[in-house]
Amino acid sequence: MRRIFFIAFALSLSAALPAQAAIDTNAEHGLLMDAASGQVLWQKDGMTPMPPASMSKLMTLELLFQRLKDGRVKLTDTMPVSERAWRTQGSKMFVELGNRISVEDLIRGIIIQSGNDACIVVAESMGGTVEGFVDLMNKRAKELGLTQSHFVNPDGLPDPPGQLMSALDLAKLSRHLIRDYPDYYHYFSEKSFVWHNITQPNRDLVLGSLPGADGLKTGHTDAAGYGITISAVRDNTRFILVLNGLRYPQYNNDYFPNIKRAEEAGRVMDMAFREFRRYPVTAANQVVGQAPIMEGTEASVPVTPREAVAATMQVDSHKGVQTAVKTDAGLMAPIAQGQRVGTMTVSAPDFPALTVPVYAAKSVDRANIFARTWNRFFGKH
Repeated sequence: MRRIFFIAFALSLSAALPAQAAIDTNAEHGLLMDAASGQVLWQKDGMTPMPPASMSKLMTLELLFQRLKDGRVKLTDTMPVSERAWRTQGSKMFVELGNRISVEDLIRGIIIQSGNDACIVVAESMGGTVEGFVDLMNKRAKELGLTQSHFVNPDGLPDPPGQLMSALDLAKLSRHLIRDYPDYYHYFSEKSFVWHNITQPNRDLVLGSLPGADGLKTGHTDAAGYGITISAVRDNTRFILVLNGLRYPQYNNDYFPNIKRAEEAGRVMDMAFREFRRYPVTAANQVVGQAPIMEGTEASVPVTPREAVAATMQVDSHKGVQTAVKTDAGLMAPIAQGQRVGTMTVSAPDFPALTVPVYAAKSVDRANIFARTWNRFFGKH
């Protein structure tokens, strides 16, 4: 079978998403994304900036992965432990003052042990200072289109205050990590890490309990509540789920809340795989309409998406799928084959409409002056 490619399309993310989406959760914030396209399938206050706690460590890892990919840093490089890193509190990798730690161990310390101290080691080595690294985080966030994020530290601790990310930005960042850093994504699926002869389990208890789950990161502070960003793949479909603001006040330690958080994330992701399917809409180069042309040798040109289009939606929505082509007004010959000439919108009940560009399927030359004059007064233009 021909491999199906998916087009990145524009979504009106500020609009309300399907009210009847078959997902519910007691998390204060949530968002489900189709990883292939970036399409938002469901959200609950998912566009509101919130304290992301340790899930913001994904941004620290992104900067490190970027430098690994372009060769500025190697996995075998070592980074020094300062007193500031050694004194950092909260979840720790337990770095030793004055020691040097390999980049690969630091990656595992950040992902598996959620080590705040490991984040400081990376930040000081890459940014010169923690504050310099935070500047890099905010600059990179803008480059990645994370418009609902602001960073004040590399670890997500509540002091200093002001660290914010939306569930949408966490999902977009996760999709970027999965797609752009395949050589390093596997670290997110490791279930334990041995450091100083002590085996530390991954706090992401979804790993091993949810079929297809392979990352990414948990988080918790009093302000944020319990949060988790996970991804799972089944039958060549990958979803990304972000939940935050899970509250478990009846427990005075993390053991049972971690279990409850994993159970809730697994339950919601199971619902997603049950209720949503990816459906083909058009084949590659399928003609979907005609674009009128002025002063051309032909009155119109056939239009087509450049690649195959597929949409992920609820099963109940699929039977009502419709497409509508809107071509650009005032198209004037000559028209080149492959020129963008309009858009196609895919809609369905309880489904946020998606829009993809359409292109001229062939070239249309400009008519000669006699034909243009004739058509202007007597023709069909």
